[in-house]
Amino acid sequence: MKRLNLILNGKGGVGKSFFAVNFVQFLKDRGIAHVAIDSDNENSTLKRFHPEAQFLDLDNRRHLDGIFESLEKANLVVMDCRAASTDLFIDYFAEIDLAPVLSALDAALTLVIPVNHESDSVDQVQRLADQFGKKCSYVVVRNAAHSDSFAMFESSEVRAQLKDELGGREIAMSRLQDWLVEALSGENLTITSATKHPAFSLLDRQRLQTWQRKLYTEIESVTDLLLPAK
Repeated sequence: MKRLNLILNGKGGVGKSFFAVNFVQFLKDRGIAHVAIDSDNENSTLKRFHPEAQFLDLDNRRHLDGIFESLEKANLVVMDCRAASTDLFIDYFAEIDLAPVLSALDAALTLVIPVNHESDSVDQVQRLADQFGKKCSYVVVRNAAHSDSFAMFESSEVRAQLKDELGGREIAMSRLQDWLVEALSGENLTITSATKHPAFSLLDRQRLQTWQRKLYTEIESVTDLLLPAK
């Protein structure tokens, strides 16, 4: 079974692109064939770090068909969905009647939803769960970039709904030191490349490797929801 992963949360600044960049690097480091798609026409973060990624302009509704054109040719498609695109995807999937399209492609959809300490990010999870229900799988990424408190999410109804009714899973993305995030962006380097780059000191390369190893362990715990089924 093929897999379509949409990294989606209508709220900006929750770590969608940062997770996408590192998840695509995970796939590369593990030798897993995939197609990566960027849809942020302002920053294009995914394409900046992974130049081979395709770009789809969400302002052109017709371009969305490219998601499924890619899925026809590949077993795994990963898309970084720009902020404020939740309604667009809800409307588009209703227009094409998503379930039979996925069935025809022998594919499954997973919504990868980063959340942080803010209530708006949790509200977006609720919207997606209410809209899609059991039509897809869910992986919530607890992003500690700005705070390691997830009280809003932990006490939310949607967390219980995902866990008890929808088979949702959670993974953690720990905070990476600010100066390392800035250096990676300044050099346009993924962590894997940075660990071999002279611009980073021995200790900073060690910090990057440690952070990446933790994230990869988290990702590996939910690969049954993120990778094509064998």
